[in-house]
Amino acid sequence: MQENAIVTKVWNFATILRDDGVTYTDYVAQISYLLFLKMEDEKEEVGETSQIPSKFRWKELNALDGEELLEAYNNALNTLSKQGGVMGLIYNGAQNKIKEPNKLKKLFTLIDSETWMGLNVDVKGAIYEGLLAKNATETKAGAGQYFTPRVLIDSIVRLMRPQIGMQICDPACGTGGFLLSAFEYMKKQKPNKDELEKLKTQSLAGKDVTQLVASLCAMNMYLHGIYKPDIQIGDSLAKRGEKRFDMVLTNPPFGKKSATKVLSSDGKVKNQKEEYSRDDFFASTSNKQINFLQHIMSILNIGGKAAVVLPDNVLFEGGAGEKVRKKLLNDFSLHTILRLPTGIFYAQGVKANVVFFDKVKPKDKDAKVWVYDLRTNMNLSLVTNTLSSEHLKEFEECFCAIDFKKRKERERFKSFSISEILERDKSNLDIFWLKDENLQDLEALESPQVLCEQVKHNLELALSEVEGIL
Repeated sequence: MQENAIVTKVWNFATILRDDGVTYTDYVAQISYLLFLKMEDEKEEVGETSQIPSKFRWKELNALDGEELLEAYNNALNTLSKQGGVMGLIYNGAQNKIKEPNKLKKLFTLIDSETWMGLNVDVKGAIYEGLLAKNATETKAGAGQYFTPRVLIDSIVRLMRPQIGMQICDPACGTGGFLLSAFEYMKKQKPNKDELEKLKTQSLAGKDVTQLVASLCAMNMYLHGIYKPDIQIGDSLAKRGEKRFDMVLTNPPFGKKSATKVLSSDGKVKNQKEEYSRDDFFASTSNKQINFLQHIMSILNIGGKAAVVLPDNVLFEGGAGEKVRKKLLNDFSLHTILRLPTGIFYAQGVKANVVFFDKVKPKDKDAKVWVYDLRTNMNLSLVTNTLSSEHLKEFEECFCAIDFKKRKERERFKSFSISEILERDKSNLDIFWLKDENLQDLEALESPQVLCEQVKHNLELALSEVEGIL
């Protein structure tokens, strides 16, 4: 069976759970727990050892029925969630939300009808990623909000060129897209046995604040052959990073402000802004993306490289934003900004960029920041015209990953000196120059006086209609 067909088949299992009030995001978790048990059980058939305790293995559970199956499966999840190592991480906080024994049994039967270990590691991982992508498409929320288009991730990784022996981190790892793409890229460098083992166990690190998402990431990596993933559950911004990394690849979650709900003196629930107090931060703000940028600047080794997906506001916001941009321009080598097209993320209306920088001081104020505008006059969506590698082809050519000195300006690719940017209002990095064909020609617009008269007329009409109702 082809990869896409299996993804569709697994996703269709969701119809069994729809009437139980199980959300799509919950469904991904529920089906993942079951699939993982089945795949682990099949390991023994090919001479490998399963990490699941014998009484909770697939064959034992699948032999049960009714309330007996429901109770045994609940006990299995409870036990596995308390284990150490990768099993405890994968099943962290796992709860069975399939309350009807007959539906649970039907899922066991459907999953049991397929041999999953017959598929190679890459295909199994791809199927799992397909399931996550399907969830993101269906929900546009939940795990979907963490989903970065794979074609964009792979393009960024090709340009960043991670090498065997590097320490690579994603401090907002979501379901592991960047880490897995970097892993696949480095595997192609034909590491020897020791290098491959180190790549699988010591080279990749991720963290996510959401328990379920971190568990999905660990499972995703495990299914790609990374059997001891260094994935942590927690807030990367909460404290100074303990480790330093050679490369950071990340797309911090969208949403401008950090806040917690607190009970005020008048008994009302209010949002209280979270401002992280860290001695390695040089600006205090509740803006999550600006704080993630500061965190990344802090955890990079000297000479380290970063590629970060950031919303537009980080490029132009005043106050802390301006302070962080000036630090980035003066003390780091900010060499490239990719203005992303709208319509490529599941979170609606997001205007974002990929910011590329190295932790080295620029040689002088004449050093260049190159901007590639992939947004203006690009009409992409998640349905009719999705982002493809063809859309990113020219940018990858312009980037000249091996030698920046070979860069040349094109219609969509321009350079600006650091001194020039520092002189801009608030050191604004939201730079564009192409004419947007979707906007009306300003010269063709009516004069402000005529526009005001039109607004006044429309308001008077609306008021007369309201008075007629009264």
